[in-house]
Amino acid sequence: MARDPLNRDLDPKGSAPSGPPPSHPPRPPTRRAVRAVREVGVERPLQWLRLGWADLRAAPLAGLLHGLAATLFGWAAVWIANDLFWVLAGALSGFLLVAPVVATGLYEVSRARQRGQPHPGLAEAWRVWREHDPRLVHFGVLLAFAGTGWVITSASLVTGYAALPVNRPLDFVNHVVLHQSSWLFEIWLVFGALLASPVFASSVVAIQLLLDRKEASVLQAVLTSWQAVLASPATMALWAALILTLTFIGMATLLLGLVVVVPWLAHASWHAYRDVVVAELPAADASTPEAHPQSGPVPAKGGPRSSGPGPGRGPGPGPGPGPGPGPGPGPGR
Repeated sequence: MARDPLNRDLDPKGSAPSGPPPSHPPRPPTRRAVRAVREVGVERPLQWLRLGWADLRAAPLAGLLHGLAATLFGWAAVWIANDLFWVLAGALSGFLLVAPVVATGLYEVSRARQRGQPHPGLAEAWRVWREHDPRLVHFGVLLAFAGTGWVITSASLVTGYAALPVNRPLDFVNHVVLHQSSWLFEIWLVFGALLASPVFASSVVAIQLLLDRKEASVLQAVLTSWQAVLASPATMALWAALILTLTFIGMATLLLGLVVVVPWLAHASWHAYRDVVVAELPAADASTPEAHPQSGPVPAKGGPRSSGPGPGRGPGPGPGPGPGPGPGPGPGR
């Protein structure tokens, strides 16, 4: 017996039997490559710092321990490198790039506070690392490669164009920074900005997204981070400038300031993520207003009601049947 395109048996006359075609299982929903982001005003970074400071005050132990670890690492790097400028530069560059991954525990502390837990502490920060999330490790490795690339580029530039050899930190200050007849320091800063900008754009909200959305991949997190920067370029430029300024202040105080600066910026970075990336929830929870702290009121399910006649309805407004008896169509059809 012949078969039609819907794989149904045809009768001898060639016509398909009546009835609906065979049902097929629904396709699973595809994951979005980029999370929805919103444009934010240029004043928002100051609000992120204010909220980050509130988180640090509410959970000081976890934050200050992270800051103390950063300070001790800096001191150890200076002591080990001693007068070896490029070893010191590599250690500090790697620290600045990998620090956002190390601060993941503090993101979890801020997330716990946002969920209503008044005083989260070390238990919440440590729980992130007990999960052994390989995505965080992969992202940290990528940042480490970026730091290595910057150190190699910087060493090649300075070694090739400095008036005298640069082997110690004092040599860099005298022969590069304070050299009167050379633009090497300015060129070095431009190269640093060109290499740091894409790293910042790739990571400004990526790690927070990986923590918050377990189904997100590293690529999705990076693309979302870029989308956030492109949506609010002036705001993100100010945020990057504030991060650099506060970090420089922390280092200028013999690294002691990092005890406070590191956790403060970590908590603030979580609020930057929550402000910029739109929260996405399962359909069962989508009607709960409390679940959308950043995205405003939730519209009613089904959207606005139609006022025109539809199939199976009479001329009256609303989704119900017309004035005719029974569930069939009213006199409007």
